[in-house]
Amino acid sequence: MATINDLILRIGHCKRKNPRGAYIAPLHKQAKDAAWDYLKDYGLTIPGAEARESELSLELPNAGRIRLYGADNPDALRGIYLDEVVLDEYAQMREGLWSEVIRPALADREGNATFIGTPMGRNAFASLWARAESDPAWFSLMLKASESGILPAAELAAARQEMSADQYAQEFECSFDAAVIGAYYAALIQQAEEENRIGVVPWEPKLPVHTAWDLGIGDSTAIWFFQQSGLELRVIDYHENSGVGLSHYAGELLARKAKGWAFAEHILPHDAEVRELGSGKSRVETLQGLGINPRVLPAMPVDDGIQAVRALLPRCRLDAVRCGRGLEALRQYRRGYDERLKAFRGRPLHDWTSHAADAFRYLAMGLPEAAAKQKPITYPKGSYV
Repeated sequence: MATINDLILRIGHCKRKNPRGAYIAPLHKQAKDAAWDYLKDYGLTIPGAEARESELSLELPNAGRIRLYGADNPDALRGIYLDEVVLDEYAQMREGLWSEVIRPALADREGNATFIGTPMGRNAFASLWARAESDPAWFSLMLKASESGILPAAELAAARQEMSADQYAQEFECSFDAAVIGAYYAALIQQAEEENRIGVVPWEPKLPVHTAWDLGIGDSTAIWFFQQSGLELRVIDYHENSGVGLSHYAGELLARKAKGWAFAEHILPHDAEVRELGSGKSRVETLQGLGINPRVLPAMPVDDGIQAVRALLPRCRLDAVRCGRGLEALRQYRRGYDERLKAFRGRPLHDWTSHAADAFRYLAMGLPEAAAKQKPITYPKGSYV
């Protein structure tokens, strides 16, 4: 509520021509549920203001506009300019959204950004908080329930009784150190850090490089690059992008091949065989045409894949820099939560973390020891990457 009012105030008094403001939540639906009623209730008290339901935007008398967006569709934010932006629940957003999309949109107008949300472990939001605390050019405010006085003591006591210590610390006391609630792999990633298995993991020229893909349709495609040395799995690189064709990803592989990387298997999910209506080709066929020879996994239960990842992670060494975005996604990949039933759902939450997590799940299920138990679909060898 406070940030919506601040956004209206700043855009409404902005002296630049056609000022633009944005409220961004992790998902477009979240933005509508959390902010649209507030934006209308407060914005329409201004004479001449108009709410456009189809666009989820508020038009102000000074030709200013405030619009709601979801971080799940970063392409909708590319190419626009912004004077003011609010990023709500920033801990749930893909790390590169700020540096690759939002920050450039603010540059021309020398705009301002407000980050709000609940901590979810030591992720990009935690790094941003640390920067804000140490940089006098930033304003920072942490509202712990025990200190703010906003909620009655009786309500806090009742919440303590009904929540785990980690849940309470994260949701009410703004703890960046509490475990991510419902996370599948956070403890295993933490264990890998404590055992110094996350750091510099160089490419080994004597070993072939394998890849595991999650192919997005209208959203991100994610690729893990890994090598096997005995029982140890060396995860040496990660690439994710959206809004580009398969030729982009083939180019990423060719760029690495030019550096000497010798590729072996490329593991794809079962839906890579589905033919697209426009071209009549499957993505397998498109990739083959680009010189990539895949191995397509059969359909497998998600729960089996999650267990396979849990069994695999203790054997992994992961490059902290090149795999940084993918690692952050694995840390935050978690079960969905049903607010009505006050219980975790049986399936993972689909958000920005899903692409990296799904690709790693295919990696775990597609390893030779796992593949030996399956009947994968293979394709003829030719002149491939």
